[in-house]
Amino acid sequence: MKFECRNFGTPDLPRRGLTASSAPPEILLVDIEADLVISDNGRTVWNEDMFPVAELAYDLARWLRLADGARGNFTFDSSYEQPGAVQIVATDEGWRVGSAFSADTQSSPVNWESLVPDLVAFIEDVRAGVATLGINPDFIPRP
Repeated sequence: MKFECRNFGTPDLPRRGLTASSAPPEILLVDIEADLVISDNGRTVWNEDMFPVAELAYDLARWLRLADGARGNFTFDSSYEQPGAVQIVATDEGWRVGSAFSADTQSSPVNWESLVPDLVAFIEDVRAGVATLGINPDFIPRP
């Protein structure tokens, strides 16, 4: 499982009359965007240009911090009209990653021990991408 992001930017901040240094964290979460590709052994599961990757990383970090018994499936909602732009669902075979926008394409099932390092790597990649924009990434928690 691989979550990749590239081409970080903040294209909506100027429209809001803000800069990277003046925007509050809640705005940075939704306005820091990058092209997102989720793949499984080289097969694209879902991709979206200019996706709110900071908000996804934030939500994933919070989800990973939940106790095992309290952690259910992950559904990323953000500002999309339909919930589930990114979904991580427990099945009898393991965890599957997909999107409500591409319901017929999901990842192969993986066990929790394989999924977590991939999610942590994504969160760290987003934090590094945020830093390249000159923004302190500390508003995105580490899992």
